[in-house]
Amino acid sequence: MFNSLSDRLTATFKNLRGKGRLTEADVDATVREIRRALLDADVAVSVVREFTGRVRERALGAEVSGALNPSQQIVKIVNEELVEILGGETRRIRLAKTAPTIIMLAGLQGAGKTTLAGKLAKWLKAQGHSPMLVACDLQRPNAVTQLQIVGQRAGVTVFAPHPGATSELDVATGDPVAVARAGVEEARQKLHDVVIVDTAGRLGVDTEMMEQARQIRQAIVPNEVLFVIDSMIGQDAVNTAVAFDEGVNFTGIVLSKLDGDARGGAALSVASVTGKPVMFASTGEGVDDFELFHPDRMASRILDMGDVLTLIEQAEKSWDKDEAARMAQKFADQEDFTLDDFLAQMQQIRNMGSMKKMLMMMPGAASMRQQLEQFDEREIDRVEAIVRSMTRHERVAPKIINGSRRARIARGSGVHVSEVNGLLERFAQAQKMMKKMAQGGGMPGMPGMGGPGGGRKAVKSAPKKKARSGNPARAAQEIRDAEAKRTSGPKSVPTGASFGQQGGADFDPSQLNLPKGFDKFLGGSK
Repeated sequence: MFNSLSDRLTATFKNLRGKGRLTEADVDATVREIRRALLDADVAVSVVREFTGRVRERALGAEVSGALNPSQQIVKIVNEELVEILGGETRRIRLAKTAPTIIMLAGLQGAGKTTLAGKLAKWLKAQGHSPMLVACDLQRPNAVTQLQIVGQRAGVTVFAPHPGATSELDVATGDPVAVARAGVEEARQKLHDVVIVDTAGRLGVDTEMMEQARQIRQAIVPNEVLFVIDSMIGQDAVNTAVAFDEGVNFTGIVLSKLDGDARGGAALSVASVTGKPVMFASTGEGVDDFELFHPDRMASRILDMGDVLTLIEQAEKSWDKDEAARMAQKFADQEDFTLDDFLAQMQQIRNMGSMKKMLMMMPGAASMRQQLEQFDEREIDRVEAIVRSMTRHERVAPKIINGSRRARIARGSGVHVSEVNGLLERFAQAQKMMKKMAQGGGMPGMPGMGGPGGGRKAVKSAPKKKARSGNPARAAQEIRDAEAKRTSGPKSVPTGASFGQQGGADFDPSQLNLPKGFDKFLGGSK
């Protein structure tokens, strides 16, 4: 969604790198580029003016002029101001003191209210709640049927006493206000602690729709009124949000279609103009593509600083703890990493969701966006097919896979032999890395973790101890020999010798090929 804005801002900050001091002209040029980037992203003009004004004021202040790295301080200021216009802090649903908590959805037709109702219900169910959906959109054809299907996918109850319109020619005869009131009562009797009311929308803001939404609000007195807005509608998002705020006084905003390729100005405008927080975001078409909105994390994504916290949360939700414990025990026992283990790890990664989305949460991912867009999500399926085409013995001992076996595996998995060869090569590298980690050698190339290139100098492995004989008499002799060798080693360093034993009376610094005159400094021969 924010790819264009992210690229423009990243390019702007690159021009500041390496400058030890920023002049007023540098700040003005940076603010000018930020203004253009925001306007290009369809952010409302009033929001852009206010945002760039605060950035310029802070950038010319003492916090930048006195900073050790002024360019990084500018990025920090922009990040903090982005967080501010996105709502400032994470806002969660306020639950009612006495169940059920009533949540009303409002918004234009096509914004994705019905689908989002199912996503919100499933998200609440995962939080330990027992939600129920109420179908109050009786005007749009098949809206009730759609909500029932979405509720079935989410695994939640749907209250739909009236079928609603089934075609464009049908005239809606049901009373949405009565359905909403009956739905809340049904939830109270069936002990559902959350009620989500899906209301009707129109292609544009009109008096009839707003009056109906106002009547539903008065009838059920919701704890939260969530305004669902399409993130792709651009500048018109502000006018629509203002109209709904005046009509139903919503308490929070939900951004739908955040996975689209539009410029995303709505997300940056609506919260700032209305003063209401963005609470949730819909990030895909699946029922699980829904997340709590964190302004600080979204600002980090826009500035290409990644969103590692969300990535960790997704991993914690989908990662199999028993499988992780099994792999940890395998490392502790220094057992071989097999192709079955390799397949299990790949499946764990797939359970986390789209690989593209996960990789785009990594810091600096914008520079690899083109490669990530070309990544084929079906690659994991092909890997699984290749491994499952192997015999159990081949998965444990891949070294026995010769040319004829590779050809058979390729035929069984429907791929080329070159793909089988590539998988086996990648697995061999992974196996070596796992073995090194299990032996305590650390991750190769990682600072502070040992291995080649780890830190400034590679950490040398400890010398292996020589195994002693199984014969008690011979083992005792070996111990005596080792003790004798240790005590017969170099003598203790003479007192006052700064350079070890060689610093004694027989030491001549001229033998060390030192610079001319340096031997006098060491106190050696003249």
